[in-house]
Amino acid sequence: MFLKVQLPWNVLVPAESLGPMLQRSIVHHLLEDFAQRKAAKDVGYYVAVTSVDSIGDGRVKQGTGEVEFPVLFSGTTFKLFKGEVLLGVVQEVLRYGVFLQCGPAETVFLSNKKMPDYRYVLGDNPMFLNDKLSSKIEKDVVVCFVVIGTQWLPEKREFRAVIGLDVDYLGPVS
Repeated sequence: MFLKVQLPWNVLVPAESLGPMLQRSIVHHLLEDFAQRKAAKDVGYYVAVTSVDSIGDGRVKQGTGEVEFPVLFSGTTFKLFKGEVLLGVVQEVLRYGVFLQCGPAETVFLSNKKMPDYRYVLGDNPMFLNDKLSSKIEKDVVVCFVVIGTQWLPEKREFRAVIGLDVDYLGPVS
């Protein structure tokens, strides 16, 4: 789910960037920092900065040659919630399940135990096959799924999601 959030961050600006284009420099460093942080436990994956709401007075950081500005900005994030029905693209097929990508979430796992009526087929292009429905789950296929749970991985700054196809209308999308 996409969320509208308002976040307070401290933006570090090198002293040599101070000058007549200060506001532009602060926004530039905010956007760089935003792109590198990837995600946060409480708001999910960072997607976009939509507006800079306020920039506070800078404070010199001793011994670093940088000035720290408190910035309040609005943005968009993406977070997976338990019970949510979403679409993902299969990235890897393994005997015990498949890994999908759903937006910025790259570690979405669908266990073979959560795919009733599908069986694993080994080969050059491994897949899960449902004989009754004549449907396949293979690399690059779009799959409709339900989120069973998520786990925050602080060392990687990302979420791991476990999903399922336990309801009739979930599965590969034509």
